[in-house]
Amino acid sequence: MLSSFRNRIILFVLVLVAGSFCAQGHAQAALLMEEPYGFFGALNPTGHNAIYFERICAETPVKLRRCQAGELGAVIARYQGIDGYDWVAMPLVPYLYSVENAADVPAHVDRNTVVKLRNRYREEHLTSLRVDLPAGNFIHGGWKQLLGAAYERRIFAFRFETTAEQDDALIEKLNAAPNRTRFNLLFNNCADFARVMLNEYFPRTFRRSIFPDAGMTTPKQITYKLVRFGRKKPGTELAVFMIPQIPGYRWRSHSTKTVDESVITTIYAIPIALMNPYIAGGLFVDYLVRGRYHLMPKNPTVLGPEDLTALTAPSSNQENSASAGKQAPDAVAATPAATMANQDLQGTSTVNE
Repeated sequence: MLSSFRNRIILFVLVLVAGSFCAQGHAQAALLMEEPYGFFGALNPTGHNAIYFERICAETPVKLRRCQAGELGAVIARYQGIDGYDWVAMPLVPYLYSVENAADVPAHVDRNTVVKLRNRYREEHLTSLRVDLPAGNFIHGGWKQLLGAAYERRIFAFRFETTAEQDDALIEKLNAAPNRTRFNLLFNNCADFARVMLNEYFPRTFRRSIFPDAGMTTPKQITYKLVRFGRKKPGTELAVFMIPQIPGYRWRSHSTKTVDESVITTIYAIPIALMNPYIAGGLFVDYLVRGRYHLMPKNPTVLGPEDLTALTAPSSNQENSASAGKQAPDAVAATPAATMANQDLQGTSTVNE
């Protein structure tokens, strides 16, 4: 009897140790679907994609390494106008708020405050980029794209699990490959970069779609495919969060749209209908059948600056609202992929891959 009890204790300890090693082997990443904003966002309402990695940090904006204890990881994305670089990596908090510590994020900002925060961080941490790098405007990108994204727009984070081997392979690949710009708005944009990065983790899963995006890759399309993949593969442990736009600097950002949705629901529909009503009709039908992706839960978990560690929380804690930030009224905690997909993709048409 005593021997049997002792064996059970030993087995229990071994299970705990094995579980600890398994937990250390997994980390979190998140596809960021960022809403369009301002004048350019009205002309091109497809938004922006970036990917956040818990285990990958930026040694410089263009060189990656494993994160050290206490670091929150980095956001990597394709940009235009960053001294000829194709991708740039930024620490999570500066990327969102232009400061190093979440405690320093203002609750309300004006234009002067945003400019000062961005300039201060750039002078202290981005000197490895060209000194006279332009800030950018609504036509051409610049270094201000790298800082303070949450002052410009609302961001949805679709979190999934990664392994140490996958993250190390991505670090090695991006550090070894030439980091020279290949940006093209139509066929080599930020969503194309996200598509390629996600295929490193989920091979042959993300492709361009003829419908409803005319062969282009859009942020909403890539996000939809990640959600659908999470429904089919519950081990992805997909969860969704919303990072709100800090008020005061800009008007509220707009909803992210597909190509069809952009054409049908904006002023572009009028000249297209006048020139060729058949094309306009076809786009409208395609939008109704394929172009209306439903991605977000009704009340997604809201992450303020003090709640960003929820992006790196273990998947087993998803049902604990205390560890997953604040929620909208009557909301539920971040939902695992199988449940979320059943709720949010119900009635959504499939897309042609």
